[in-house]
Amino acid sequence: MAHNLQNGERLRPVDLARGHGLSTQAVRNYEAAGILTPAGRTPHGYRAYTPLHAQALRAFLALVPGHGHRTATSVMRAVNEGAVEEAFRLIDESHAQLLDDRRTLQAVESALRDLAPAEMSGSGAAVGGPDGTFIGPLARKLGIRPATLRKWEAAGLVLPRRDPQTGYRVYDEADVRDAQLAHQLRRGGYLLERIAPLIAQVRAAGGLEPLESALHDWRGRLSARGRAMLAGAAELEAYLRKLSTDAAT
Repeated sequence: MAHNLQNGERLRPVDLARGHGLSTQAVRNYEAAGILTPAGRTPHGYRAYTPLHAQALRAFLALVPGHGHRTATSVMRAVNEGAVEEAFRLIDESHAQLLDDRRTLQAVESALRDLAPAEMSGSGAAVGGPDGTFIGPLARKLGIRPATLRKWEAAGLVLPRRDPQTGYRVYDEADVRDAQLAHQLRRGGYLLERIAPLIAQVRAAGGLEPLESALHDWRGRLSARGRAMLAGAAELEAYLRKLSTDAAT
């Protein structure tokens, strides 16, 4: 529903756009997407926004960094349609995802702490000789069945080479490290499809020590998301209050 306009309340699209570092087309797009409620119109048919629209735009832009564009859009659309509980549910889902990401990071950090002493002492290589180890000794070291290692190989968690003469799997030091990391994460309840990209990061980093930088960045991004969610919540609450106030007048 378009807003009734009173003197002093009109904001041109360009005013709303400049006030938030946007283009007028972006403002029109946000209105079309339901992020902003329909604008009022002047007698000449031009769009005219109100301070309520400005607060809605502030809320949306504050929600995006913490929740992402899609969820922020869905939240604003739900609020504007009067489905506030649905908006809260969407926000709760984002918070739950952030908590899950934090737990994943903690699991990885814990697994790496357990593996770091073994890597520094060279115990990973001690499973076999300097040319690597076979599936049986590695499975015994980890306390798992050889079939489990074959399953992990199929999922991309470990990538042993094949002995050209016997065709047997040969696990080098990096393979042993990957198997140990997979074992720690599986014990933590993580699914193979979630473990594979983490082990790929270890491989890309060239081992555990270089991964510390990636984990530090990951931790920073999670903290930034959490803080952005707080900022978004404050602006959304301000919008909800203004909606309620304007509805009562």
